[in-house]
Amino acid sequence: MRLTVVGAGYVGLTTAVCFAHLGNEVMVVEKLPEKVQVLKEGKVPFYEPGLEEMLKENLSLGRLFFTTDLKEGLDFSDVIFICVGTPQRPDGSADLSQVEEVARETAKLMEGYKLLVEKSTVPVNTHKLIKRTVERYLKRRGKILEFDVASNPEFLREGSAVRDFLEPDRIVIGVESERARRIMEELYKDFKCPIIFTDPTTSELIKHASNSFLAMKISYINMVADLCEKVGADVRLVAEGMGYDKRIGREFLRAGIGWGGSCFPKDIKAFIKMAKDHGVDFSLLEEVDKINQRRAVQFVEKVKSALWSLKDKTLAVWGLSFKPNTDDIREAPSLRLVPMLLKEGARLKLYDPKAMENFKKLYPPGKDLDYAPDMYSAVEGASALLIFTEWEEFQKADLSRVKELMELPIIIDGRNIYEPEVVRGLGFEYYGVGVP
Repeated sequence: MRLTVVGAGYVGLTTAVCFAHLGNEVMVVEKLPEKVQVLKEGKVPFYEPGLEEMLKENLSLGRLFFTTDLKEGLDFSDVIFICVGTPQRPDGSADLSQVEEVARETAKLMEGYKLLVEKSTVPVNTHKLIKRTVERYLKRRGKILEFDVASNPEFLREGSAVRDFLEPDRIVIGVESERARRIMEELYKDFKCPIIFTDPTTSELIKHASNSFLAMKISYINMVADLCEKVGADVRLVAEGMGYDKRIGREFLRAGIGWGGSCFPKDIKAFIKMAKDHGVDFSLLEEVDKINQRRAVQFVEKVKSALWSLKDKTLAVWGLSFKPNTDDIREAPSLRLVPMLLKEGARLKLYDPKAMENFKKLYPPGKDLDYAPDMYSAVEGASALLIFTEWEEFQKADLSRVKELMELPIIIDGRNIYEPEVVRGLGFEYYGVGVP
């Protein structure tokens, strides 16, 4: 099939490249000329394993095209995926101005049937606003043209987005017409997973409900971890015992310093705002968010308890991205932890395999903050090693070497990447989350 994707951000580019990989011809419409040029050269402006290789492959096969011209994109295909940004406003609601712009400009330029597919995460009933906007501008033009609006939310995890797209747990599609359903059935006919057709309203809700539930699981196990620390239990074993229950499952039961990224923080606040706007009490999710916000404060208190005073002490930090296998620092716990540690008078030596350049834009090197070229350089002379992100290379680190390089052999592990008995057996003081 021929497809058009509007927006070359994380979701848009992953969607376009993966659809092209499956044999479709895909044109991506992106407003920023400099980004279009970079993409035409086969370069991905963010880190996502496997994506750049697939981009280059499909460019060479002539299945992937980039343009700044929406008219060109609309002429290319009748199926238009809306993958533009929906940033969060201060009140928790989503800024839908870019979605509105796509709907408005499409209505001004379209000359025949179009299926507008919401891929961006949007509030419930956004499809109605898109439909109304298109109808208004078509009427203004004096045009009577058929179109449909569908919802097809993405469930991509940063760090594994390519696999998540090509091997999804399920595909959710919200449509209102048989024509739109047939098009989407044809597009996804080769996928070997459940395909759930709903109305657009239900489809839009599924994404927010899913992410909010996963965030709730993480906050729940973090709450349990706090109790484990008080009574001497091991949260890892508690989570394992819970996870064997098929009604609960093992995923998202890892205690730590909290969730971040571009999805969970934004989606849970947006879901709460939606509920309030419709007079529904979502205080449960409000508490889930509060638990997550407290994780950084509690971690810093743990560091202070281990070291007594942080003033003028050198602390090594491993991990700045909100999760491994990405350079994304949006809402990462490190963004809360670093300023709190600096306020306590600590000197920080930071290292992350992929996210340091993004972090430097917010926290440039200075008197009390520096960036290390590798994880071993970061721990030289440090009074403690703080682990913020569970990168695989940290789990495989030569801890004997780490111990020799540090001033004091203390590890405060915000992600429980090590076995306490093993690390303590090497002569470290080890402090995890919810572990004895």
